Amino acid sequence: MAITVGLLFGGCSGEHEVSIRSAQAIARALASGGNAQKYTVLPVYIRKDGVWLAGPTAESVLTAGVPHQEIPNAPAVTARDRLPQFDQIADIDIWFPVLHGPNGEDGTVQGLLTLMQQPYVGAGVLGSAVGMDKIAMKMTFAQAGLPQVKYLAVSRAEVWSNPCVFPKLCDRIETELGYPCFVKPANLGSSVGIAKATSRKELEAALDNAASYDRRIIVETGVVAREVECAVLGNDNPRASVLGEITFQSDFYDYETKYTSGQSQHTIPAQVPDDVARRIQEMAITAFQAVDAAGISRVDFFYVEATGEVLINEINTLPGFTATSMYPMMWEASGVSFEELVDTLIQLGFERSSTAAPKA
Repeated sequence: MAITVGLLFGGCSGEHEVSIRSAQAIARALASGGNAQKYTVLPVYIRKDGVWLAGPTAESVLTAGVPHQEIPNAPAVTARDRLPQFDQIADIDIWFPVLHGPNGEDGTVQGLLTLMQQPYVGAGVLGSAVGMDKIAMKMTFAQAGLPQVKYLAVSRAEVWSNPCVFPKLCDRIETELGYPCFVKPANLGSSVGIAKATSRKELEAALDNAASYDRRIIVETGVVAREVECAVLGNDNPRASVLGEITFQSDFYDYETKYTSGQSQHTIPAQVPDDVARRIQEMAITAFQAVDAAGISRVDFFYVEATGEVLINEINTLPGFTATSMYPMMWEASGVSFEELVDTLIQLGFERSSTAAPKA
């Protein structure tokens, strides 16, 4: 009997559309080669309003690749409507969450699946939560001895609630970090809500924008560096892939650049000295273990070529699986095909939960 994989996608975040595209790629991989006989995919779609849908509607969203359009003038959604219809998904053997951003990548869904005592792919509650919140992540990296750019943690209250505090906050950022600096919501991915500031006017606008997304904000000093990434695969004994480098013409690697074909270029393997590559791979595994990640992660770095310095940027515990996503491409270059990769991730999910995979 084939293993039934609950492919969980969509979600209540600004990365809803990216999640659909990632789920499409994973579904194709599970229906290809040897995986076709081994797995059966049951799509489970979470609408933007939080309603869980399985069956034909989820299938149609996955096929079309666009969000489900709610019926105009439909009755208001109640809390009960948002509860998963477990009678439709009781036969799932393991879940494959492909929910990027808040309400999916941050430990919330992982907590639900843990309470259900269901095996699932990827990091658990702790790893997901720390990997999502950039402030907690950077504090964890510092404790692990990983070098990183200088940053300041800011609250929404400092930006919005007191007009006397805001100018002093901007003064402190200018003094301690200077320009250019990058302002980011602490709990979003895919570069959503991120802005580069080169002046007080831009800084004020960036802080106001970031505060509209999250109550926790991080401001980082800008650095002239190459952006290099490393993919990690495994549980207690993770391994690192070859490195990849991203180059682009835009001011920084924003949402449009990241997900628009032709807006960025990927070089795999990254052309860096062997000792630098080894150092980045070792740091990637250290970061993976520091946040207690599992199964899958992509770790991003700044390589300051002029000095040879390597600075960790962030870890992504649920990276994208789209056509322009670095994680599967780095493993492809490391000798692990897309089909083999998703199969391995599912097996790691069973291993992490200490649940034996059903015999296919």
